[in-house]
Amino acid sequence: MNRIKLLFFATLRDRAGTKSMDIEIPEGLTIQGLKDKLAQDFPNLAQSMSSVIVTINREYAFDEAVVPPNAEIALFPPVSGG
Repeated sequence: MNRIKLLFFATLRDRAGTKSMDIEIPEGLTIQGLKDKLAQDFPNLAQSMSSVIVTINREYAFDEAVVPPNAEIALFPPVSGG
């Protein structure tokens, strides 16, 4: 198993009910797999997982990226501006 730290920002923080948490995930899990797991384990986050922006150790990550051991994963809602 791989222990990671999740950080939640803005509306995701409200939906998760916390600003951060440590969780165990299977080794080799991708960002998409992590999103699927979070949607299943935390139903309040499910709707947001399709459009969330993710970073791994402070670098933007795509769905196919594999989560490395002891990673810091930050989750941001989509940003709009004008």
